Amino acid sequence: RSLRPGRVEGASARGRSGCAFFFVQVSFGGERAEKPGGGQTAPVFLGGGEKVEDVPVLGVALTLDMLARHRDWVLEVPRDLELQSFASPQALAGDMGALIARAKGLLEGHEGRLGLHGPFLGFQIDAPDPGVAEVARARMLACLDACAALGADQMVIHSPVTTWDHFNHQSEPAQALIQIERVRWLLAPVIARAEGMGVTLVIENVEDVDAGARGRLADALKSPAVAVSLDTGHAHYAHRLAGGPPVDVCVEVAGKRLQHVHLQDTDGFADRHWHPGEGELLWRTIFAALKRLPRMPRLILEVNDSRHIQKGAAHLAAMGLAR
Repeated sequence: RSLRPGRVEGASARGRSGCAFFFVQVSFGGERAEKPGGGQTAPVFLGGGEKVEDVPVLGVALTLDMLARHRDWVLEVPRDLELQSFASPQALAGDMGALIARAKGLLEGHEGRLGLHGPFLGFQIDAPDPGVAEVARARMLACLDACAALGADQMVIHSPVTTWDHFNHQSEPAQALIQIERVRWLLAPVIARAEGMGVTLVIENVEDVDAGARGRLADALKSPAVAVSLDTGHAHYAHRLAGGPPVDVCVEVAGKRLQHVHLQDTDGFADRHWHPGEGELLWRTIFAALKRLPRMPRLILEVNDSRHIQKGAAHLAAMGLAR
């Protein structure tokens, strides 16, 4: 975002788009700034004292309809984007030509990284039924076709580990190994295709209580095309209802495998997908854990109220955590 003169340190205002614009202070570190065209520039700081370049840019998960609504905001900086219009069976089972053409038009000028949310309705990736597995593979391969058409390099898939699995696998450890082998069998052609395309499949927690289960699954699949995703609201739900670790610990456990994060808030009662700031999550603690990672994952706002997606973005920006 370009900086405009005349702004006062620590103040904020709300622009036409509805998102908060945060004024900055300019520090010269005891040096004289060069005039325009010179070789020296002054570092720019947010109100909290962090350099702008040290504050991650928020990405966002949107359908094509919502991308059309928020397109100016998405394009104003190199913002990562996750398209969610290619996750439904209806989209993937038929001719995707019109959908892909619309997406290409809306993506014109987008400079951030692009991912797609993969299919998940009606199946788990450890499905033991060969007929169900065949449909699941076809849906995921079709989503990879969309990735190829749009230049997406990441696809979100859902973890198969349920709350039932968490407790019963402790009673019967062999079942955890069986589950991994079922996933390997179902995903084998999907992983092979993703490897050839340069697309990473990121496994998102849904009911996962054990923060390390997805990492063990990703390691067992032995592919550079498989990594881990973290949904903050899902993790808090598991923490509150089933004794899972808090979200910041989930970040630490995922470690270098973590390449994608869904940012949403909740009260732990249900999968709320509220705007950050509307629930119980400790965002400073979560972002502190994210900053300790070797590399910052994609930070994707995923809220139900996507018509007002910038509300949560403004909250995190006001805290100096993201922009």
